[in-house]
Parts: sequence; structure tokens; C-alpha cells
Amino acid sequence: MKLSKLLLLLAVAVCLPAAGQQRDTLRADNLFGDLRARHIGPALMSGRINDLELHPTNNRVLYVASAGGGVWKSGDAGTTFAPIFEDHCQSIGVVTLDPTDPDNTIYVGTGETWTRNSVSVGCGLFRSGDAGATWEKLGFENSERIANILINPDNPDEIYVGVLGALWSDSEERGVYKSADGGSTWTKILYVDPRTGVADMAMDPTDPNTIYASMWEFRRTPWSFESGGGNSALYKSVDGGQSWNKIHNGFPEGKLGRLAIAVAPSNPKVLYTVIEAEQPERKGLYRSDDAGASWSQLNNDFEITVRPFYFSRIVVDPRDENVVLKAGLSGSVSRDGGKTFRNLGNMHSDIHDLAFSIVDSDIIYAGTDGGLYRSWDGGNTMEITEDLPLSQFYHISVDNATPYNVYGGLQDNGSWYGPTSAPGGIRGRHWTSIGQGDGFRVLKHATKPVIYSEMQGAQNVWRTDTEKQLIKTIQPQPSPGAEDLRFNWNAPMALSPTQPDRLYMGSQYLHKSEDMGDTWEVISPDLTTDDPAKQQQEDSGGLSMDNSGAENHTTIFTIAESPRDEQVIWVGTDDGNVQVTRDGGKTWTNTVANVPGLPANTWVYHIEASVHDAGTAYAVFEGHSHGDMTPYAYRTTDFGNTWTSIITDEVEGFARSLQEDYENPDLLFLGTEFGLFVTLDGGLSWTPFRNNLPPVAVHYLELHKGTNDLVLGTHGRGVIIIDDISPLREINAEVLGETLHFFEDEPTVIDETSSFGSSTVSTEFVGGNRSRAAQIKYFMKSRHTFGKMTMEIRDASGNKVLDLEPGKSKGINIVNWGYVRKQPKVARAKTFSFGGFTSPTVPAGSYTAVITKGRDTYEYPFELVYADNGISDEARARKYETTMELYDMTQDLAYLVYQLDAYIAQAEAAGDTRELKKLNALKETLVITTGDNYVGSAEPQLREKMADLYSKVAGSYDAPTAADRANLELIRQRFEEGKAEFESLKPKVKGGETLELADFEAFLEMD
Repeated sequence: MKLSKLLLLLAVAVCLPAAGQQRDTLRADNLFGDLRARHIGPALMSGRINDLELHPTNNRVLYVASAGGGVWKSGDAGTTFAPIFEDHCQSIGVVTLDPTDPDNTIYVGTGETWTRNSVSVGCGLFRSGDAGATWEKLGFENSERIANILINPDNPDEIYVGVLGALWSDSEERGVYKSADGGSTWTKILYVDPRTGVADMAMDPTDPNTIYASMWEFRRTPWSFESGGGNSALYKSVDGGQSWNKIHNGFPEGKLGRLAIAVAPSNPKVLYTVIEAEQPERKGLYRSDDAGASWSQLNNDFEITVRPFYFSRIVVDPRDENVVLKAGLSGSVSRDGGKTFRNLGNMHSDIHDLAFSIVDSDIIYAGTDGGLYRSWDGGNTMEITEDLPLSQFYHISVDNATPYNVYGGLQDNGSWYGPTSAPGGIRGRHWTSIGQGDGFRVLKHATKPVIYSEMQGAQNVWRTDTEKQLIKTIQPQPSPGAEDLRFNWNAPMALSPTQPDRLYMGSQYLHKSEDMGDTWEVISPDLTTDDPAKQQQEDSGGLSMDNSGAENHTTIFTIAESPRDEQVIWVGTDDGNVQVTRDGGKTWTNTVANVPGLPANTWVYHIEASVHDAGTAYAVFEGHSHGDMTPYAYRTTDFGNTWTSIITDEVEGFARSLQEDYENPDLLFLGTEFGLFVTLDGGLSWTPFRNNLPPVAVHYLELHKGTNDLVLGTHGRGVIIIDDISPLREINAEVLGETLHFFEDEPTVIDETSSFGSSTVSTEFVGGNRSRAAQIKYFMKSRHTFGKMTMEIRDASGNKVLDLEPGKSKGINIVNWGYVRKQPKVARAKTFSFGGFTSPTVPAGSYTAVITKGRDTYEYPFELVYADNGISDEARARKYETTMELYDMTQDLAYLVYQLDAYIAQAEAAGDTRELKKLNALKETLVITTGDNYVGSAEPQLREKMADLYSKVAGSYDAPTAADRANLELIRQRFEEGKAEFESLKPKVKGGETLELADFEAFLEMD
């Protein structure tokens, strides 16, 4: 071997870890500090509501159990809401109040129960004894979904829980459970088999020992759904669950599906059920007038029988057993005991739960796929509540606008885009519709005013020119002689990071367009397993056909072109293949056999092609649709020849999304069913991020290159943003050992924009804006607890600008400075001088943050710069000069009035009425001495005129106008006259020479 080659090999060996060598972990526990998530909604299209619970005696209190966004409480009859279940999984099946203590004791059963494909899973049963401030877990961790909680009103320690159970697999944790000791222990009192769970329960309000339970046999796979079987049944117990009997007299023959059960509160002998049966004519609403001893079919209308797995709730008016609400596609009401129904008023389709107000049956609440609605007229008209940001995103993307926009598709709520900041906060009106149906991928063209969007199953793929308001459908379609295309319900689209006009879509083939979708080329063979057993969607549904397209399988699900090499394209399929081409699609290699520890056919949910290396990619697999809740994420560095797991025991919930940092390849973000997880060491250890971020299902992640913001598309809490994650890039072993470490940051652009704000409506959710302040970011090894710690800002000359309160926590601290000085000290008077509340903006330039911690001093130089917005440096300089002249003048006037007040007091004490009168007359020209701050306001004096001009000039973006300058001259002249008059009066006041007054600097420090 030549010497040169040997030396090269030795050099490589030194740089690489030895085989089996372990890198040190870099744990992020308790380090996130002031890095916090902000929620931008939207609430305009809200999200699916699973269950409603009304307080039994207080008509203003209402609880909403959302499918993926937690538990929300309203204290004003549904006008505004607040979340109360932020520390636990956000998929909720049922909320129940203890009837003996409804103000304090709340039960929450997790896991949504309307079992469509995209449902989230739960994490057990919880109880709060302090109105939701804290929660305790009562078990059922493996239940997946809890349908009902019943509490004996005579004995609150007696609790019944109906567990629907696992959707995708067999499970023993199903059936009816009872506790006689307040939830400490549980006994299974009704169980059928591992495929049959509790769909609904009810208790006789006059006899808590009489309980009804609906058992439902069901199973979902990624390619099919089966509702019904020989084990579905309606049971009744009259002895508190010790024994159960089927109550099927009058029921249809054969297999049954999902059944609802409702007891009329005003007459418990009247029961209603909706039955899913084998014979279409025998499906529908049944009524019993003898507590279930016999049943009669009353109604078989479409709205009553449609999609029973999704719409089964029946609600009876608490005052009238003949007024019945039925959930459904539109929701319907009967006022003749179930014989006839009419639709409820216009609202979002897919109604899952309904509730009557306890004080007035004309007030009705409806939980839908699009949020919560309220009616004041018995359901004739419906209004949406505007304060529930429960939107369920499947995917999100971002653009490079300022502020940048977020694009995304929502469950049953179309596709939208909206800004990440807006004047007064982000409201519903800031979001723009860009698609219909179930929305999925929404992508903005990199250089043109073009947006791609789609609806379920690629039924429509739209290309929208947002400037010309032109829309074109562009989806790939079958060609003559070719087999039909199989698109996933969540059909994949992807933009090329190298060619702006290039667009990819996936069916069973990979389709590529070089002209924004006008023409398509198939660049692959069938990349799926093409298993015909998983392509029988026309048979899906069980007793009720349900072929919506959501069960389409053996399809491509994720596409990623390498940003390092356009010839490298990754494709993942829903049936478990990980395909890669290195020649632009000419040849393909399925690498899934190289993935260790992965069960066969596990859904490939996301592939992330690395920005650092063409051979590196990440694959996230999602097995929960096979009953496998294990998180799977792998990395390859050799084009898939080998894969290494990057999951550790710290990760909770099955994973769906991953984002690689653009600068630090060891910084990764993982979205799971139970929130966001962060690794600083390439996956050796993970930490959950919980700072204002509940453990909500994170379906997609995006990192904005311009701002370093991590953007989360959640399935239940809308879009959530962690602004500027760049401090995480710097954290390494060395930084972790430092007492205090400043993080580097880009210069801050001074915000010179302004607006007139927004309306004062308080009933609408408003998303928070990104901070525009200068941010001083630093890490501290441990919390500062003893001794003094201060922070001040100094200008380029070393002069102190102002003091700031430093963060003292362990981990990342962020101190915001709005690049302003403190407000000027304003002369005291009878009324406020509102103009004096303005803080002057400092000029652009170099500044230093100085932290003094005990005996140690730490300094961080940073820059403020102006935006390139056409304002000249000369105009800014004149504005600043005039602002500061008025600022100083305002404080000089305050000092003058301070002295004047002292002389007035001296004249009063000395009985010097002649000079007292002159002093008061002078003061009346300087400040307001009468009136109030509203309608009794007096004529403005010098202080008000000076402060108002100061505020006007300081708040403007430009140099003072000619009118400003003329007014300033007038104020300056009047001030000089006032000072001269005071100087002439001072010697004439008896005893004035004995006064001891603070000097100007000391006065400024006085309260």
C-alpha cells in the first residue's frame, strides 16, 4: 500500500468513532427555560368535539371534551373557554361531573370514541377534586378510549366506567368496570370478548342500581372497517351491575352494530336506542315505554341511520320525554317522541354530541367536526363559538414572506393559510381558505404566487394563482391501458427543494411534474406491496357500508427529494416499504429489510431527507394502526443500506413526524401522539417539550429557515410555534458546564410599524404574535438563588440606557427589551398626562447587555438595525433628536413643578398669601389642577401640550412635520417663560431660602 493512502486511512480512523464506541448523551432535561410555545389557532374552523357536559345546577358552566385538543371549560354558557387538562393526553372521550360535588369534582375519560381512521388515543381515567387545577390518574392506562363514566348520585364512591377499548387490535381492557371505593380499586362487571367494548351507558336517574350498557363488536385495520357482530347487544342491570340481561324484545334479528342508549330524565321508563342492524329496513330509532322490556321501531330516516360508528348519540330533553335530539350528518330533532325528525339549523356537518340547557330547552349545544355551536331557538338557528382553537391539522408548510405564513389541511375543514403575526394578534379573519373537503398537504411555490392544495384521496388537487384568483385542477389521472391509480386518503404531494416548478405526487407510483402539474410523468414502478387482500375497500364498513376512501391502502404516503442531490428521492408507503432512487427514478431500491427491529408492513409516515448529506435520511414509522403503540424512528447515512434506531425510552406515544435542524445535525425534533420531543445528541436521549405545549398529537413539523421557528401542525390544537430554537444549537457539553453563557443572535430589526389595533371583541380566540423585541438569551447552569443579580443595557459609549430584570432560572433565559428607554418623568397634576406614557425608541447601533451576578460580570454585545423600508437616516436622526429634546423638556418641567409645589407649600406655611396666589397662577398654566381623566377634563396646559407633542413625535416613523416644529417652538418659548417667571418668584417667598430640595438627578430617582 502506498504511504499516502495509508496516511489517509489513518486520518479517517482518527476522525471516526471506533466500532461500538458510545457517544456521550447530551440531555436537555430542565434546560428549555424561557423557550415557550405560542398558539396561533385558528379557531375559525375549530375541530371535532367528542362529548359535552353541562353543570347540573349552574347553567353558565359547560365542559367540552375535544377529540384531540383536551378539555375546555366555559363559565359563561359557552361564550369563552379555557383549557383545564394541559398536562395529560389531549384526546378525550367523556367528561363527567360528580353530581354530589359538581363545582369541584370532575372525571375525564380519555380517548375519543367516534372511531374514524384519524382518531387519537387516550391514556386512562383522571379525576380532579379542585375544579381542574390538578388531576390524579385512576387507572385504565391501556384502555385507549373510554366512552362513559357514571356516578351514583346517592354514593359518589360508586363509579361505573364504560371502556370502548382498542380500535386496531384485540384488548382485554374493555367492558364495564365498577369501583365501590372512589376509584381506588376496580372490578370488571361486564365483559364479552377482546373485540367488543362499551359504546354507550346510561343510569336511571331515580334508581342508580338500574344501569344500561351498549356493547359493540368492532375492528378497524388500515384498509378496512368492520362494525357489528354477534356480540353487539344492549344490556340492563337492576342490581348495580352484579347481573346483566339483554333487553332485545322487539330488536332486529341477526348481528347488531353500534347502539346508543338514552333514558328520559323526566320519565325513566322511556328509553331510546339507535340500532345498526343487518337488514337496512330494520335499522334506526327504537323506543321503549317500559324500561326496556319491549321496543318499537319508530324511524328509519337517513339522518337517523347514517354512519352509526360516527353518529350514535341520542339526547332527551330533561323536561319532555318526547323531545329527542339525534346526532348525525346534520343533526336532527323530534318533538313527537321520535316518530318524525327535522334537521337542526345550519352548522358544520358531522354532529357528535348535543345537550339541552338546564334552564331552557330552547338553548341547545352541538359538538361537531367543526367546533361547538349554540342555539337560542330550539335548534332552528345555530351560532359557532369563536374561542375553541381545536383545529386538526394533518400537514403544515411555511413560506418565506415577512411575517411568514403557515399553510395546512384540516380534518373535515378544508385547507387554509394564515400569517404567523398580525396587528392585534391573529384572528379568524386573517386565515384564507385554499381548498375544500378534508384538507391535507398545502404547499406554496417557492418563487411564484401559486399554492397547491388537495382534498381527500386526491379527488381534487388545486393549483391556485393567488394574485389572479385563478384555480386549476391538476391531479394525475389514469391513462389509457393503465391500471387505476391508488391514492391514499392523505395523498402525498412534495415540492422539489432544487427545482421550483417541480412537483411530486404519489399513488402506487411516483408522479413527477416539471411544469407545476400541467403534465405528469410516472417515474417509478408500483412501489408498494400491491397486496390485493388490502385493496377491498368496497367491502369496508361491516353492517353499514363505509367506503369513503379513507381505507385506501397499499399507497405511497411520503415523498422527499434530497436537497443535496435532486437525483436522490425517497418514498415511503403505508404498507411498509422504504424506497430510494439515486438516479432520478430510473432504478429503485426497497431498503425496509435493512431496518432492524421493525415489524413487517409498518406504515412509513414520514421521511426526512437530510440537508447536511445526500446519503442521510430519517424515517418515521407508525404502527398504531396494527395495534402497535411503539414509536419508531431511524436514521441512515448510506442511502438505506443500514438504518439505526434513534428512539429511546424517553419518547412517549407513537411517532409521526421528524424535523432535522438545518445547522446542527444532532438537533432533532420528533412529533408523537403525546407531544413534541427534542434531542441534542442525535437521538441518544430525548426530552419532552412542555413549555406551554400540552402533550397533543403532533402530525407534522416544519423549521422556518429565516426565523429558526419550529412550527407544529397538531391534530387538535391548531398551529403551535416555538419561536427561534437557535439557542438549542449551541448547547453542548462545554456550554452545560458554564455558569452563564450568552447565545449568539442575529441583529434585531427595530420595528417601526404601527396600526390602529383591532376590535374589542373578547369572545374570539386570538393567536399570539412573535415578539419583535430585542432578546437577550443566555444559559445558566443553575438557578440564581442567593445574592444580587442585575442586568442593564449600555449604549456604544458605555452609558446606561436602562435596567432590566434578568431571568434567574436554570437553563435558557430570554429577556425581552423593546429597544426603548424608560418613560420620561412627568410633572404631577390633577389628571394623567397620557402622552407621557410613551417610551422613546433608541437609535440603531451597538449595545451591550451587562449581567452582574454576585462578583462576576458577563457582557453580551448586540446590534439594533433599521428595516430597509425607505426611511432615510436623516429623517430618523431628526425624529430622535426632537423626541429626546421633548423627553428632556418633559422631565425638566416635572422638576420645575416639583420645586414649584415645594414653594407653594412654604408660602402656605408662612401665610404668604400674595406670593401663594402668584405661584398657584403659574402652576395653573403649567399643569392641570382641576377635573378628572374623562368627561371632567380641564383645558390642557403646558404639560399636556408638551407631552402630547412628545408622544406624537416619538410614535411617528418619520421626521417631525413643519407643524410639529412650529408647535415645538411655541412650547419651548412658553416653557422658557414659565421658568423665568418661577425664578422671579422664588426670592419673594417667605422662607423659601431655607428649602432643601433634591437635585435634578436625585429627583428623577424619586417615586
